[in-house]
Amino acid sequence: METTQLDSLFRLTAPSRADIDAFHNDGYIAYPDVFTDDGREGLIEEITQRFEPVRHYLEALNNGEASSRPYFIRPWNDRGEYSDRLIDDPFITTLIRATIGEAYHFCHSALNIAPRGVGPLGYHQDHHHWKHENPVNLAERDNYYIQILYYPNGFTRGDRNLKVIPGSHKVAPTKEATPERMLTGDFDHEAGRKLEEKRLELPPGSMVYINARIFHAVEEKPIGSPQPYRIFAIDIFKEAGPPHRYTQEIPDEWMANATPFRQKLFNRKAYTDGCWA
Repeated sequence: METTQLDSLFRLTAPSRADIDAFHNDGYIAYPDVFTDDGREGLIEEITQRFEPVRHYLEALNNGEASSRPYFIRPWNDRGEYSDRLIDDPFITTLIRATIGEAYHFCHSALNIAPRGVGPLGYHQDHHHWKHENPVNLAERDNYYIQILYYPNGFTRGDRNLKVIPGSHKVAPTKEATPERMLTGDFDHEAGRKLEEKRLELPPGSMVYINARIFHAVEEKPIGSPQPYRIFAIDIFKEAGPPHRYTQEIPDEWMANATPFRQKLFNRKAYTDGCWA
């Protein structure tokens, strides 16, 4: 498994100064329609037609089975050409380096297909060290944990859309810092801004780059949605350091076929029971 092309799947080559400021100030960057046409169409075809588990799932969905059961896999190891290229696409590599620096590793990935009828996902953070009292976690909780959210077929507001609380990543991750209290203004002073909910809407071929310390949520997908299912793929990268709760074991094939750069991305410990002891 190796990226053999230097061509990017994205229309951009690097983040702008405004993008970098948005990442640090808001905790995320939204990139509407950032995939090339080939990148968007190739990724959709690869996921829905060439990835056998999803193809079978969608066939069952079309036959009226599993009408409100999402498809989910983590880690998503069986990746094809397009999804594989995402790991070290030139734009992605440049974006990560521009926001958090050179010292980072690939953590894990996941794939989700949300059909009509799927319920909401409440506000949460995904930095898996913060809410654990282990000394390793407390020491690492301020390190970067980056989630790159890919939406090949997009979403509209009220239809499995992502929503965020911009600036919530600046609030210390204590038990008292709940999303409910943030939205009532209790932590505006600490954040240095008024904390408010923002509901996103993104066309096909979009991505969102987030600091996993930001509170984010997902709305339901109505039974009557004009979109049969929303495709969501995610790659997670972590600042160099101890493994996170989902830091995956790298498949032997990945490492055997990796470029020197990928070997550096993959050369870290995976999470195992007791690894934080």
